[in-house]
This record gives sequence, structure tokens and C-alpha cells, in this order.
Amino acid sequence: MFSKTNKFSKIENQLEDVRSDVRKNLRLFEGILIGRHFEDVPIVASRFCGDCSVAHNLASIKSIEKIFGINSSLETIKLRKLMLYAHLIRSHSLNLFSLISAKKAGSEGAFRDENFLVWPIRDFANELLRIIGGRTIHPIASEVGGFRKVPALKEIQSLIARSESVLENVLTMAEFFRRFELPNFSRPTEYVCLESKGEYVIYDGNLVSNKGLHILAADFEKDFSQLNRPWEIVKRLKVDGRTSYMIGAIARIHNQREKLSAKSLEYLESLSFETPDFNSFHNIFYQVVEMIHVAEESLRLLNELAHSDLKLALVGKHEIKEGAASVAVESSRGTLFYHMDIDGNGYVKNVNIITPTAQFLPHLEDDLAEFIGKQGATLSEKEKKWAIQALIQAHDPCTFSLIL
Repeated sequence: MFSKTNKFSKIENQLEDVRSDVRKNLRLFEGILIGRHFEDVPIVASRFCGDCSVAHNLASIKSIEKIFGINSSLETIKLRKLMLYAHLIRSHSLNLFSLISAKKAGSEGAFRDENFLVWPIRDFANELLRIIGGRTIHPIASEVGGFRKVPALKEIQSLIARSESVLENVLTMAEFFRRFELPNFSRPTEYVCLESKGEYVIYDGNLVSNKGLHILAADFEKDFSQLNRPWEIVKRLKVDGRTSYMIGAIARIHNQREKLSAKSLEYLESLSFETPDFNSFHNIFYQVVEMIHVAEESLRLLNELAHSDLKLALVGKHEIKEGAASVAVESSRGTLFYHMDIDGNGYVKNVNIITPTAQFLPHLEDDLAEFIGKQGATLSEKEKKWAIQALIQAHDPCTFSLIL
């Protein structure tokens, strides 16, 4: 039994075979980039996903800069991190409130007061993206080599003034989510994310896992291979010699727990989850923890940028070079991979994009099979339906992407 969880997906449940059957037109939209000049790529790539437009924009820029041998300024990197922080805040809040709250209550109008609480959080993220990226969705200011326009000092100061109240709103929201009781479930798994010494990584790092994986992000195509099933029209990913794996907030926090900000770590410890925690339902709580972390980090970076020369982030001259490169960034749902191949005139020869949803679909299926196999018989049809929907939503599958 199962019912649709959104307009794109359906789950078919059999104890021996649980699989996702994505009902949407063939995607593979990265082909649109082939033949385009590199200057067009960041803007076009950002259109591949309405929710993850920032991650696509920055991943495409990173891949081209790597080919051209461009070393970004510290100011450029800080501005890009702030864009990703804004993306995480907005995306997590959408999943937590608009989707999970409504399903938990069984009504779109439930938790009205708490839903109003999320608007200033979302508005702050949108304003951060508008000031730095040029737009709230599909950024246009971020380019290969830096930014075509940088924020004025008064704009940075206005964001600082708002960020402290936003942090308080996030903390209030975190207390609200404590009331949610989710199924007791555990299935040992592998958590994969980017990692680097000294910081909680969102923008750049090596690929690591709790089971010993440690490779350069540039080498992901050597260890990860695409898998297409006969009945599907979507991309999937598998890791050579490994089972399914999980990405996103729950993976990032498990692999980088010691790098969390003070308030986010305090909230995480107050939840008293087991360590390691293999309950995928809990990913929504880890999204809350991550929102606290990036809210605190946003305030810290904004204060640093208020005393920086942002003109150093403006696009400079760079030489077009032929070559190929693979990079990764962390989006709200997990690691996003980009491989770009460019000719000597700056035109794209080939491109491969691996989205987070393509990676965790096998993990979702394995979780569903385990949960239904062990607990399905003890639940009523209504309870079972809600639990399956909640497990799917906890994985946070993207329904905005043109590439799956």
C-alpha cells in the first residue's frame, strides 16, 4: 500500500521489493549547457532547480574556475558561503514548516502561529541572496572569478542588524519542533559529506564518510558510478563496493559534529539522540540544528565582511584554458557534484551533474523496506501511511529539480 507523497513520486511497497517510481518527464537537462560559452553556464545552471539554484550556480562556477586555474579571493569565498547559508536556511524552513508541519497536523492551516514565525527567517534568507547574489532565486551577480557587483557597507550592516533577531526566531522554531514524536527506527548506514579541517564544510572540502571513505571531491567519478534501472528515467548513484548511503544534514552533522556552533551543539545535545544516530526520521531535527548553525555563522561572516574590502571579490581578468574538472558543494539535501569539460575557446564540451536526490533514492528504498518489514504489521493503515510519508519527507527529496 502507498499513496502519492507529492505530484512527482509514488512508492510501491512489497516486502521483497521497495522501490521509488518517479513519474516525471525525462530530465538530464545538463545537456542544455553543451555548446554554450562558459560565461553563460552559471546563470543557466542555476535554473536547473528552483530550490537549489544557489548550489548549482556555485558548483558550476567552481568547476570552471578549477579548469582555468583561478584562485578565488577570501572575500569571494565568504560571500559564496553566505549564499549557501541563505539557501540552507530557506530550504530547510520550507521542508520543516510547509511540508512536515502540514502533514503532521493533517491540515495546511495547522500551526498557524509557528508558520508565521518562519516568514522573517525566510525573508532574511531571501534578502541575503538578493543583496549578495542579485536575486532571491537564480543568482546573477556571482560569476566565474568573483562577483560582478558586491554589497555596499550599509547593506552588510543592515543584514547584521537583522541577523540577531533571525537567530532568535530560529531558536524559537527549534523549541517548537521538540514536540514532534517520530517513529523509533534504526538502520546502520554510511553517512557521506564534504569535510575539511577547522570548519563545518558547506562550500569546499574532501569527501568523507563514517565508514572510512576519504577521497578528493574531484575523484568522485572514480568511486561513484551511475546506475540506471530499466523502468526508470532518472539518474541514480552507487558507490563501488558499498551499500546505499545517506547525505544531507544528518550526514554532515555526524561527520562534523565537533565543528558546530555553540548554540547548535547545545540544541543537538539537548535532544539526547544516540551517537551515532541511524534513525533517518531524525533528519528533520538535524535540519533544525543546521539552521541554528548557519544562522550563527552568517552573523559571524557578515561581521567579518563589514571590515573587509569587498572590491577584492569583483571579477578580474582570467585566461580561458581547455580542460576538465570535477567539484562538489553541499546543498540543503546533500552533496551536489559537477563535472565540466571545456574547450580552448571557452565552450562546454561535456557536463555531468549528480544531484543529492539521485544519491539517496537507494537509501530511502532500503529504509522503507526495513521499516515496513519490521514495524508495518504493528501499525494501522493510517499510521503506516503517515510513517511512510514522514520517512520520505525526512529524506527531503527535491521536487523542483530538472535533473534527478
